[in-house]
Amino acid sequence: MIEAVLAVVGLVVGFGANQAITKQRLGSAEADAHKELDKAKKEATKLVDQAREEANKAVEETRKEELTRRKELKDLEERIVTREESLDKKLDDLDTRSENLRRNEDEIEQLKNEIRDVRSKQQDKLEKIAKLTKSDAAEKLMQMTEKDIKNDLLGLVNKLQNEAKDNAEEQAALIITTAMERMASEVTAERTVTSIKLDDEEMKGRIIGKEGRNIQALQRATGVDIMVDDTPGYVVLSSFDPVRREVARQTLEMLMKDGRIHPGRIEEVVAKAQLIVEKDVIRAGEDAAREVGVIGIPKEILHLLGELRFRTSYGQNVLKHSTEMAHIAGIIAEEVGADVKTTKYAALVHDIGKALTHKIEGKHHHISGEILRKYGAPEEVALAAEQHHDDVEATSVEALIVRTVDAISASRPGARNISAENFGERMKDLENVANSFPGIDKSYAISAGREVRIFVKPESIDDLSAIKLARDVATKIESTMQYPGTIKVNVIRETRAIEFAK
Repeated sequence: MIEAVLAVVGLVVGFGANQAITKQRLGSAEADAHKELDKAKKEATKLVDQAREEANKAVEETRKEELTRRKELKDLEERIVTREESLDKKLDDLDTRSENLRRNEDEIEQLKNEIRDVRSKQQDKLEKIAKLTKSDAAEKLMQMTEKDIKNDLLGLVNKLQNEAKDNAEEQAALIITTAMERMASEVTAERTVTSIKLDDEEMKGRIIGKEGRNIQALQRATGVDIMVDDTPGYVVLSSFDPVRREVARQTLEMLMKDGRIHPGRIEEVVAKAQLIVEKDVIRAGEDAAREVGVIGIPKEILHLLGELRFRTSYGQNVLKHSTEMAHIAGIIAEEVGADVKTTKYAALVHDIGKALTHKIEGKHHHISGEILRKYGAPEEVALAAEQHHDDVEATSVEALIVRTVDAISASRPGARNISAENFGERMKDLENVANSFPGIDKSYAISAGREVRIFVKPESIDDLSAIKLARDVATKIESTMQYPGTIKVNVIRETRAIEFAK
């Protein structure tokens, strides 16, 4: 019990002591807080004073700036007013000058009218004295002048024409001979291989196969007629398409070398040969373009150009003929100032229509022009290629050059394997065709068979009939003869009146 009482007394004493300590601490904290508050008030007052001073300074500076700007504006207004006054003065001066100019113009116009009147009176007096009008006098003066110088002008014109003609012929001959000398080409013509030699007769039987199965498979796969019995020791290939003929040739050579010949193997070898020929065609076209220095040719045109490697015209390889033409055409174009690139391009591709003559109807130069336009060749190139034969009028220097070098390349010695006998027969056939029509006096085949000149009897054939005769002769030549290029039919009708004075 005593212990409990003591514990309670201890708690009461401790609580009282704790309260006393707490009151003491609160009093000390309150005093510190008052001190801090007084200090903060002093600092705030100081900051307010500083802010007030800075604000006063800013206001003062603003007032000064406003005064300065007002002064500047006032100066500007004064300058503007001065300029306006100056402009008004200038405008007044301009008005005065304009008025003076108008007065001067009126005076000048009045003087002009007076001068015209004086000239008109003088002209009337001169016409009365000379008894000629102004137009009559001018006409007579022109007639006198023309009479005085007419003979001199005619002589000068004739002299210049003759000199130009002589110089042109000499210059053209020099350019052509120079180009031909600079272009060295093979003389022996290359011919497309159309037959394959057999090692023995046993191979012929293997090619034919049991009941003809092998040869039928070959013909079906290549599209070429294969004749094994016509020529002993040879297999002859016949096709209008030279590329197919080349595929068949390579197929047969590979089959004979391998020895295994049966329909399944034939299809495999034909596919392989087609790939080889296709690569050869593309390579041949690219090599030809690279050889003559023509770039930018579309790949479709290059492909057709490469196919000309397997095409011949009278024994002359068409691709070699085209590259030879391109070289010569470039030399001539450079000499005469024509477009070298266009000329070489057109000469190189002028005969690509021959690669399609078995597929498309028409003359090869017309086909060439259509194909070149179709695949995006320049129009000037298409025109020059289309106009390289005489049945289409040449409209550019480049077309004339291509036409010229085509004749040079085709007619040089050794270019085509035409014998003198065949040549003579063709010339004779041309004359016979012309002489078969009524009213013909005589006819001559000239220019290596590229032209036939027909002299008609003027009393039998008039001018309109001569035109019809030329068309009929050309039609008959086309239907009855085989010839390279074009043939010009020239009908000549001449009437002569002869009388003797005694």
